Amino acid sequence: MRFLSRTSADGVIERSFALGGIPGVLWTPQDAEPRGLVLIGHGGGQHKQAPGVVGRAHRLAAERGFAAAAIDAPAHGDRPGSAEHERIIAAMRERMAGAGDPTPLLAELHTLLAAQTVPEWRSVLDALGDQGPVGYWGVSLGCALGIPLVAAEPRIGAAVLGLSGTSLASARAAAAITVPVRFLLQWDDERVPRAEALALFDALASAEKTLHANPGGHADVPDFEIDSALRFLADRLA
Repeated sequence: MRFLSRTSADGVIERSFALGGIPGVLWTPQDAEPRGLVLIGHGGGQHKQAPGVVGRAHRLAAERGFAAAAIDAPAHGDRPGSAEHERIIAAMRERMAGAGDPTPLLAELHTLLAAQTVPEWRSVLDALGDQGPVGYWGVSLGCALGIPLVAAEPRIGAAVLGLSGTSLASARAAAAITVPVRFLLQWDDERVPRAEALALFDALASAEKTLHANPGGHADVPDFEIDSALRFLADRLA
């Protein structure tokens, strides 16, 4: 892992890094050793420094004393897509333009991305070393890619997931998750059918899992749910 830049603001140190071809960012408290590490998965079409990612990372570091890390998923941010990514994306656009259903192709894309992202996240964890207890935060695409990661990575002890359903995330992988989970659902989500989101929550094998549903669309998660989810991770990783 090579650290490429370092800045600090409001009690948080931000360092960009590269691990092989994986670009990422690490945020840490400025004046204390981290209490743990939270991996943050970004949404579809976003990247490691999307406003929501940076905002959560800064709050985790400044308010809760945790390190936070984010990486660009393949075909996102600073990472070019492969020919296979481009093929699926072009076919999705054709279906959307012709009023077809892009969901099967989106699920295919998520499967392709997850196969790459899970080993990449595990390599990042190895390279960062012992930062204390590890959690994961990922909704929408971050959930679809996070489900197989949380299922496969024993170092992850708690997760915030949601805004995804069984057509986009693996119910089979969800059934392998046993750590505490906070699951966010928007009741009027225009992208994820409610029944599919409920089915994904139901598939989680965690003995401790809570469903937090609120009215509104995909991007309308209330601020109080973000606040509550931050407390959840801090408490479970303490």
